[in-house]
Amino acid sequence: MPEAAKLLAALSTPAATKTLSGLYGSQPARLERQKERYYSVVTKFNTLFPKENDVVLFSAPGRTEVGGNHTDHNAGRVLAAAIDLDMIAAMAKNDRNTITIHSEGYPPDTISLADLNPVVSEKYTFAALVRGVAARMSQLGLAIGGFDACITSEIPKGSGLSSSAAFEVLIARAMNHFYNQDRVDDIPLAQVAQFAENQYFGKPSGLMDQTTCILGGFVTIDFKDAARPVVKKVNYDFAASGYALVIVDTGGSHAELSEDYAAVESEMKSVARALGAKSLRQLSLKQVMESLPYLRSKVNDRALLRSIHFFEDDQRVVDEVKALEGDDFKKFLSLVVASGYSSWMLNQNCYLARNPAEQGIPVALAISERILQGRGACRVHGGGFAGTIQVFVPNDLLNAYVSQIRSVFGEKSCHILSIRQSGTVLVSF
Repeated sequence: MPEAAKLLAALSTPAATKTLSGLYGSQPARLERQKERYYSVVTKFNTLFPKENDVVLFSAPGRTEVGGNHTDHNAGRVLAAAIDLDMIAAMAKNDRNTITIHSEGYPPDTISLADLNPVVSEKYTFAALVRGVAARMSQLGLAIGGFDACITSEIPKGSGLSSSAAFEVLIARAMNHFYNQDRVDDIPLAQVAQFAENQYFGKPSGLMDQTTCILGGFVTIDFKDAARPVVKKVNYDFAASGYALVIVDTGGSHAELSEDYAAVESEMKSVARALGAKSLRQLSLKQVMESLPYLRSKVNDRALLRSIHFFEDDQRVVDEVKALEGDDFKKFLSLVVASGYSSWMLNQNCYLARNPAEQGIPVALAISERILQGRGACRVHGGGFAGTIQVFVPNDLLNAYVSQIRSVFGEKSCHILSIRQSGTVLVSF
Protein backbone atom coordinates (compact mmCIF):
# COMPACT_ATOMS: atom_id res chain seq x y z
CA MET A 1 0.00 0.00 0.00
CA PRO A 2 1.52 3.44 -0.93
CA GLU A 3 2.44 5.68 2.01
CA ALA A 4 -0.20 8.27 1.06
CA ALA A 5 -2.88 5.59 1.25
CA LYS A 6 -1.58 4.55 4.67
CA LEU A 7 -1.82 8.12 5.91
CA LEU A 8 -5.39 8.44 4.65
CA ALA A 9 -6.39 5.21 6.36
CA ALA A 10 -4.66 6.25 9.60
CA LEU A 11 -6.73 9.43 9.84
CA SER A 12 -9.71 7.37 11.02
CA THR A 13 -7.81 5.70 13.86
CA PRO A 14 -7.80 6.60 17.59
CA ALA A 15 -4.09 7.39 17.26
CA ALA A 16 -4.88 10.16 14.77
CA THR A 17 -7.58 11.56 17.04
CA LYS A 18 -5.12 11.64 19.95
CA THR A 19 -2.39 13.33 17.89
CA LEU A 20 -4.71 15.94 16.40
CA SER A 21 -6.32 16.64 19.80
CA GLY A 22 -2.87 17.62 21.05
CA LEU A 23 -2.61 20.20 18.27
CA TYR A 24 -6.18 21.48 17.97
CA GLY A 25 -8.09 20.55 21.13
CA SER A 26 -10.70 17.88 21.68
CA GLN A 27 -13.84 19.60 20.35
CA PRO A 28 -15.39 17.00 17.99
CA ALA A 29 -16.37 19.43 15.23
CA ARG A 30 -12.89 20.98 15.22
CA LEU A 31 -11.23 17.58 15.07
CA GLU A 32 -13.38 16.51 12.14
CA ARG A 33 -12.51 19.71 10.32
CA GLN A 34 -8.79 19.06 10.88
CA LYS A 35 -9.09 15.46 9.69
CA GLU A 36 -10.72 16.78 6.53
CA ARG A 37 -7.83 19.22 6.02
CA TYR A 38 -5.24 16.47 6.38
CA TYR A 39 -7.21 14.13 4.15
CA SER A 40 -7.46 16.83 1.50
CA VAL A 41 -3.78 17.79 1.52
CA VAL A 42 -2.62 14.15 1.37
CA THR A 43 -5.07 13.38 -1.44
CA LYS A 44 -3.88 16.40 -3.41
CA PHE A 45 -0.26 15.41 -2.88
CA ASN A 46 -0.97 11.87 -4.09
CA THR A 47 -2.65 13.27 -7.20
CA LEU A 48 0.20 15.63 -8.05
CA PHE A 49 3.05 13.31 -7.08
CA PRO A 50 1.71 9.75 -7.52
CA LYS A 51 5.17 8.19 -7.66
CA GLU A 52 6.22 9.53 -4.25
CA ASN A 53 5.66 6.88 -1.58
CA ASP A 54 7.52 8.17 1.48
CA VAL A 55 5.05 10.94 2.39
CA VAL A 56 5.24 12.78 5.73
CA LEU A 57 3.10 15.47 7.36
CA PHE A 58 4.19 18.69 9.05
CA SER A 59 2.30 21.37 10.97
CA ALA A 60 3.55 24.91 11.71
CA PRO A 61 1.50 27.29 13.90
CA GLY A 62 1.02 31.00 13.54
CA ARG A 63 1.93 33.29 16.42
CA THR A 64 0.58 36.25 18.33
CA GLU A 65 2.61 38.99 20.01
CA VAL A 66 1.54 39.19 23.65
CA GLY A 67 3.94 41.64 25.29
CA GLY A 68 6.64 44.06 24.24
CA ASN A 69 5.20 46.24 21.49
CA HIS A 70 8.03 47.66 19.35
CA THR A 71 10.66 46.70 21.93
CA ASP A 72 12.70 44.12 20.00
CA HIS A 73 14.36 46.57 17.61
CA ASN A 74 15.95 48.43 20.54
CA ALA A 75 17.42 45.24 22.04
CA GLY A 76 14.43 44.77 24.33
CA ARG A 77 12.32 41.85 25.45
CA VAL A 78 9.15 40.34 23.99
CA LEU A 79 6.53 37.78 24.93
CA ALA A 80 4.75 35.87 22.18
CA ALA A 81 2.70 32.70 21.83
CA ALA A 82 1.95 30.10 19.19
CA ILE A 83 -1.71 29.84 18.20
CA ASP A 84 -3.98 27.00 17.15
CA LEU A 85 -4.26 28.19 13.55
CA ASP A 86 -1.61 26.49 11.48
CA MET A 87 -0.11 25.64 8.12
CA ILE A 88 0.04 21.94 7.25
CA ALA A 89 1.97 20.16 4.54
CA ALA A 90 2.27 16.76 2.92
CA MET A 91 5.87 16.34 1.76
CA ALA A 92 8.23 13.80 0.25
CA LYS A 93 11.94 13.85 -0.50
CA ASN A 94 12.91 13.73 -4.18
CA ASP A 95 16.15 13.20 -6.10
CA ARG A 96 15.76 16.09 -8.56
CA ASN A 97 17.60 18.81 -6.58
CA THR A 98 14.51 20.99 -6.87
CA ILE A 99 11.83 21.99 -4.37
CA THR A 100 8.31 22.06 -5.76
CA ILE A 101 5.63 23.76 -3.66
CA HIS A 102 1.89 23.64 -4.30
CA SER A 103 0.39 26.06 -1.78
CA GLU A 104 -3.39 26.40 -1.76
CA GLY A 105 -4.48 29.70 -3.31
CA TYR A 106 -1.12 30.38 -5.00
CA PRO A 107 0.53 29.34 -8.27
CA PRO A 108 2.96 26.40 -7.89
CA ASP A 109 6.64 27.16 -7.39
CA THR A 110 9.65 25.10 -8.48
CA ILE A 111 12.98 26.24 -7.07
CA SER A 112 16.22 24.81 -8.42
CA LEU A 113 18.89 24.33 -5.76
CA ALA A 114 21.62 24.59 -8.40
CA ASP A 115 21.58 28.37 -7.89
CA LEU A 116 21.19 29.63 -4.31
CA ASN A 117 21.82 33.30 -5.02
CA PRO A 118 18.96 35.77 -4.41
CA VAL A 119 16.70 36.26 -7.43
CA VAL A 120 15.45 39.84 -7.76
CA SER A 121 12.17 38.82 -9.38
CA GLU A 122 11.42 36.47 -6.45
CA LYS A 123 11.50 39.21 -3.82
CA TYR A 124 8.41 39.12 -1.55
CA THR A 125 7.44 35.63 -2.78
CA PHE A 126 7.36 32.15 -1.22
CA ALA A 127 10.05 31.11 -3.72
CA ALA A 128 12.43 33.63 -2.16
CA LEU A 129 11.83 32.16 1.29
CA VAL A 130 12.48 28.62 0.05
CA ARG A 131 15.68 29.61 -1.74
CA GLY A 132 16.80 31.64 1.27
CA VAL A 133 16.32 28.74 3.69
CA ALA A 134 18.28 26.40 1.39
CA ALA A 135 21.03 28.98 0.88
CA ARG A 136 21.52 29.61 4.58
CA MET A 137 21.56 25.93 5.48
CA SER A 138 24.15 25.36 2.77
CA GLN A 139 26.25 28.26 4.08
CA LEU A 140 26.19 26.64 7.53
CA GLY A 141 27.54 23.40 6.11
CA LEU A 142 24.26 21.53 6.39
CA ALA A 143 22.94 19.12 3.78
CA ILE A 144 20.23 20.31 1.41
CA GLY A 145 18.23 18.63 -1.31
CA GLY A 146 14.95 18.51 -3.14
CA PHE A 147 11.46 17.69 -1.94
CA ASP A 148 7.86 18.07 -3.09
CA ALA A 149 5.15 19.64 -0.97
CA CYS A 150 1.45 20.43 -0.87
CA ILE A 151 0.56 23.10 1.69
CA THR A 152 -2.67 24.51 3.05
CA SER A 153 -3.04 27.19 5.71
CA GLU A 154 -5.61 28.43 8.21
CA ILE A 155 -3.46 31.43 9.16
CA PRO A 156 -5.08 34.54 7.65
CA LYS A 157 -2.62 36.43 5.48
CA GLY A 158 -2.04 40.02 6.60
CA SER A 159 -3.56 39.41 10.04
CA GLY A 160 -0.33 39.89 11.98
CA LEU A 161 -0.33 36.17 12.89
CA SER A 162 2.92 35.42 11.02
CA SER A 163 1.90 33.24 8.11
CA SER A 164 5.28 33.96 6.49
CA ALA A 165 7.23 32.82 9.57
CA ALA A 166 5.16 29.63 9.75
CA PHE A 167 6.03 28.92 6.11
CA GLU A 168 9.73 29.58 6.63
CA VAL A 169 10.11 27.30 9.63
CA LEU A 170 8.03 24.64 7.88
CA ILE A 171 10.54 24.61 5.02
CA ALA A 172 13.51 24.68 7.41
CA ARG A 173 12.06 21.84 9.49
CA ALA A 174 11.45 19.75 6.35
CA MET A 175 15.02 20.27 5.10
CA ASN A 176 16.32 19.34 8.53
CA HIS A 177 14.22 16.18 8.54
CA PHE A 178 14.89 14.98 5.01
CA TYR A 179 18.61 15.75 4.79
CA ASN A 180 20.00 16.30 8.30
CA GLN A 181 18.30 13.57 10.36
CA ASP A 182 16.55 16.22 12.50
CA ARG A 183 19.81 17.04 14.25
CA VAL A 184 19.64 20.86 13.96
CA ASP A 185 18.12 22.46 17.06
CA ASP A 186 15.08 24.74 17.02
CA ILE A 187 16.77 28.14 17.55
CA PRO A 188 19.35 27.69 14.75
CA LEU A 189 16.48 26.67 12.45
CA ALA A 190 14.56 29.79 13.46
CA GLN A 191 17.64 31.87 12.63
CA VAL A 192 17.84 30.19 9.22
CA ALA A 193 14.21 31.16 8.63
CA GLN A 194 14.87 34.74 9.76
CA PHE A 195 17.83 34.97 7.35
CA ALA A 196 15.57 33.90 4.49
CA GLU A 197 13.00 36.57 5.36
CA ASN A 198 15.60 39.32 5.83
CA GLN A 199 18.01 38.62 3.00
CA TYR A 200 15.89 36.93 0.32
CA PHE A 201 12.27 37.95 0.91
CA GLY A 202 13.23 41.54 1.76
CA LYS A 203 11.50 42.06 5.12
CA PRO A 204 13.71 43.22 8.04
CA SER A 205 11.94 41.19 10.74
CA GLY A 206 13.33 40.22 14.14
CA LEU A 207 13.56 36.68 15.43
CA MET A 208 10.39 36.65 17.53
CA ASP A 209 8.05 35.29 14.85
CA GLN A 210 10.19 32.37 13.71
CA THR A 211 11.20 31.38 17.24
CA THR A 212 7.63 31.30 18.50
CA CYS A 213 6.34 29.37 15.48
CA ILE A 214 9.02 26.71 15.84
CA LEU A 215 8.88 26.33 19.65
CA GLY A 216 5.16 26.65 20.42
CA GLY A 217 3.49 27.77 23.65
CA PHE A 218 4.34 31.06 25.35
CA VAL A 219 7.88 32.19 24.49
CA THR A 220 9.84 35.12 25.87
CA ILE A 221 12.93 36.42 24.09
CA ASP A 222 15.58 38.86 25.29
CA PHE A 223 17.33 40.62 22.40
CA LYS A 224 20.00 42.39 24.47
CA ASP A 225 22.59 40.47 22.45
CA ALA A 226 21.00 40.25 19.00
CA ALA A 227 23.47 37.61 17.83
CA ARG A 228 22.67 35.37 20.80
CA PRO A 229 19.12 36.13 21.95
CA VAL A 230 18.03 34.48 25.19
CA VAL A 231 14.95 32.35 24.52
CA LYS A 232 12.76 30.81 27.21
CA LYS A 233 9.50 28.87 27.03
CA VAL A 234 6.98 30.03 29.62
CA ASN A 235 5.05 27.31 31.39
CA TYR A 236 1.38 28.32 31.49
CA ASP A 237 -1.77 26.41 30.56
CA PHE A 238 -3.87 29.00 28.77
CA ALA A 239 -6.67 26.50 28.19
CA ALA A 240 -7.35 26.49 31.94
CA SER A 241 -7.50 30.30 32.21
CA GLY A 242 -11.21 30.64 31.39
CA TYR A 243 -10.43 33.10 28.59
CA ALA A 244 -10.39 33.06 24.81
CA LEU A 245 -7.88 34.98 22.72
CA VAL A 246 -9.52 37.04 19.98
CA ILE A 247 -7.69 38.87 17.20
CA VAL A 248 -9.89 41.54 15.66
CA ASP A 249 -9.17 42.73 12.12
CA THR A 250 -10.27 46.35 12.04
CA GLY A 251 -9.61 46.78 8.34
CA GLY A 252 -7.24 49.35 6.95
CA SER A 253 -4.33 48.54 4.73
CA HIS A 254 -0.76 47.80 5.83
CA ALA A 255 0.44 49.16 2.50
CA GLU A 256 2.68 52.20 2.68
CA LEU A 257 3.27 51.84 6.42
CA SER A 258 6.96 50.94 6.15
CA GLU A 259 8.07 54.48 6.91
CA ASP A 260 5.77 54.64 9.95
CA TYR A 261 7.14 51.38 11.35
CA ALA A 262 10.70 52.50 10.66
CA ALA A 263 10.04 55.83 12.39
CA VAL A 264 9.22 54.08 15.68
CA GLU A 265 12.63 52.39 15.70
CA SER A 266 14.57 55.40 14.44
CA GLU A 267 12.96 57.84 16.89
CA MET A 268 13.67 55.54 19.84
CA LYS A 269 17.26 55.19 18.67
CA SER A 270 17.57 58.95 18.21
CA VAL A 271 17.05 59.29 21.97
CA ALA A 272 19.67 56.61 22.60
CA ARG A 273 22.18 58.30 20.27
CA ALA A 274 21.64 61.66 21.91
CA LEU A 275 22.83 60.06 25.15
CA GLY A 276 25.74 58.22 23.54
CA ALA A 277 24.15 54.79 23.20
CA LYS A 278 23.25 52.62 20.22
CA SER A 279 19.90 51.44 21.57
CA LEU A 280 17.59 52.29 24.43
CA ARG A 281 18.38 48.98 26.15
CA GLN A 282 21.81 50.41 26.99
CA LEU A 283 20.14 53.19 28.98
CA SER A 284 17.54 53.45 31.74
CA LEU A 285 14.28 55.34 32.06
CA LYS A 286 15.85 57.30 34.91
CA GLN A 287 18.65 58.51 32.62
CA VAL A 288 16.16 59.63 29.99
CA MET A 289 13.88 61.41 32.47
CA GLU A 290 16.81 63.24 34.08
CA SER A 291 18.03 64.31 30.63
CA LEU A 292 14.69 65.63 29.32
CA PRO A 293 15.71 69.32 29.19
CA TYR A 294 18.74 68.41 27.10
CA LEU A 295 16.92 65.80 25.00
CA ARG A 296 14.14 68.18 23.98
CA SER A 297 16.77 70.28 22.22
CA LYS A 298 18.04 67.22 20.33
CA VAL A 299 15.04 65.06 19.44
CA ASN A 300 11.33 65.53 18.85
CA ASP A 301 8.75 65.08 21.58
CA ARG A 302 7.23 61.95 20.03
CA ALA A 303 10.63 60.28 20.21
CA LEU A 304 10.74 61.02 23.93
CA LEU A 305 7.28 59.55 24.47
CA ARG A 306 8.18 56.47 22.47
CA SER A 307 11.34 55.98 24.52
CA ILE A 308 9.28 56.05 27.73
CA HIS A 309 7.00 53.42 26.20
CA PHE A 310 10.02 51.27 25.40
CA PHE A 311 11.36 51.18 28.95
CA GLU A 312 7.99 50.52 30.55
CA ASP A 313 6.81 47.92 28.03
CA ASP A 314 10.18 46.17 28.16
CA GLN A 315 9.80 45.76 31.94
CA ARG A 316 6.19 44.70 31.52
CA VAL A 317 7.38 41.65 29.56
CA VAL A 318 9.38 40.55 32.61
CA ASP A 319 6.37 41.13 34.85
CA GLU A 320 4.00 39.30 32.46
CA VAL A 321 6.26 36.25 32.43
CA LYS A 322 6.41 36.31 36.24
CA ALA A 323 2.60 36.56 36.43
CA LEU A 324 2.07 33.61 34.06
CA GLU A 325 4.64 31.44 35.79
CA GLY A 326 3.01 32.31 39.13
CA ASP A 327 -0.45 31.42 37.75
CA ASP A 328 -1.64 34.99 38.40
CA PHE A 329 -3.71 35.56 35.26
CA LYS A 330 -5.48 38.57 36.75
CA LYS A 331 -2.12 40.33 37.15
CA PHE A 332 -1.15 39.29 33.63
CA LEU A 333 -4.34 40.87 32.23
CA SER A 334 -3.67 44.13 34.08
CA LEU A 335 -0.24 44.29 32.45
CA VAL A 336 -1.75 43.67 29.00
CA VAL A 337 -4.14 46.59 29.62
CA ALA A 338 -1.23 48.82 30.66
CA SER A 339 0.70 47.82 27.55
CA GLY A 340 -2.30 48.72 25.41
CA TYR A 341 -2.62 52.17 26.90
CA SER A 342 1.12 52.74 26.53
CA SER A 343 1.04 51.86 22.84
CA TRP A 344 -1.98 54.12 22.33
CA MET A 345 -0.76 57.16 24.25
CA LEU A 346 3.05 56.98 24.24
CA ASN A 347 4.15 54.85 21.31
CA GLN A 348 1.34 56.35 19.22
CA ASN A 349 0.99 53.44 16.79
CA CYS A 350 -2.78 52.99 16.94
CA TYR A 351 -3.53 55.31 14.02
CA LEU A 352 -1.68 57.48 11.54
CA ALA A 353 -1.06 61.07 12.56
CA ARG A 354 -1.26 62.01 8.89
CA ASN A 355 -4.72 60.40 8.59
CA PRO A 356 -6.61 61.13 11.83
CA ALA A 357 -10.00 60.53 10.21
CA GLU A 358 -9.34 56.76 10.05
CA GLN A 359 -8.98 55.24 13.53
CA GLY A 360 -10.16 51.65 13.29
CA ILE A 361 -7.83 50.39 16.01
CA PRO A 362 -8.90 52.98 18.63
CA VAL A 363 -12.56 52.37 17.77
CA ALA A 364 -12.08 48.62 18.29
CA LEU A 365 -10.24 49.22 21.57
CA ALA A 366 -12.95 51.59 22.81
CA ILE A 367 -15.71 49.11 21.96
CA SER A 368 -13.78 46.25 23.55
CA GLU A 369 -13.27 48.13 26.82
CA ARG A 370 -16.96 48.83 27.11
CA ILE A 371 -17.97 45.24 26.43
CA LEU A 372 -15.39 43.76 28.79
CA GLN A 373 -16.08 46.18 31.66
CA GLY A 374 -12.74 45.45 33.29
CA ARG A 375 -13.01 41.66 32.98
CA GLY A 376 -10.46 41.11 30.22
CA ALA A 377 -7.79 43.01 28.35
CA CYS A 378 -7.15 44.53 24.94
CA ARG A 379 -4.20 46.08 23.14
CA VAL A 380 -2.93 46.89 19.67
CA HIS A 381 -1.49 43.80 18.00
CA GLY A 382 1.83 43.90 16.19
CA GLY A 383 3.14 46.90 14.32
CA GLY A 384 -0.06 48.90 14.56
CA PHE A 385 -1.24 52.01 12.67
CA ALA A 386 -3.75 49.81 10.84
CA GLY A 387 -4.90 46.23 11.19
CA THR A 388 -5.51 44.21 14.31
CA ILE A 389 -6.06 44.33 18.05
CA GLN A 390 -5.64 41.52 20.57
CA VAL A 391 -8.33 40.82 23.14
CA PHE A 392 -8.51 38.40 26.08
CA VAL A 393 -12.22 37.69 26.54
CA PRO A 394 -13.83 35.70 29.41
CA ASN A 395 -15.46 32.59 27.97
CA ASP A 396 -18.91 33.60 29.23
CA LEU A 397 -18.66 36.92 27.34
CA LEU A 398 -17.22 35.48 24.14
CA ASN A 399 -20.42 35.14 22.10
CA ALA A 400 -21.63 38.62 23.04
CA TYR A 401 -18.23 40.13 22.35
CA VAL A 402 -17.84 38.52 18.93
CA SER A 403 -21.41 39.44 17.95
CA GLN A 404 -20.94 43.14 18.76
CA ILE A 405 -17.53 43.39 17.14
CA ARG A 406 -18.73 41.67 13.96
CA SER A 407 -21.65 44.06 13.75
CA VAL A 408 -19.13 46.90 13.44
CA PHE A 409 -16.19 45.37 11.56
CA GLY A 410 -17.82 42.55 9.59
CA GLU A 411 -18.46 38.82 9.85
CA LYS A 412 -14.83 37.88 9.12
CA SER A 413 -13.27 40.36 11.53
CA CYS A 414 -12.83 38.03 14.54
CA HIS A 415 -10.33 35.19 14.83
CA ILE A 416 -11.05 33.17 17.99
CA LEU A 417 -7.83 31.49 19.07
CA SER A 418 -6.16 29.52 21.78
CA ILE A 419 -2.51 29.03 22.66
CA ARG A 420 -0.91 25.96 21.10
CA GLN A 421 1.77 24.21 23.11
CA SER A 422 3.37 22.42 20.14
CA GLY A 423 5.57 24.28 17.70
CA THR A 424 6.45 23.16 14.18
CA VAL A 425 6.25 19.39 14.26
CA LEU A 426 6.28 16.21 12.23
CA VAL A 427 2.72 14.89 12.54
CA SER A 428 2.58 11.13 12.91
CA PHE A 429 -0.07 8.64 13.94
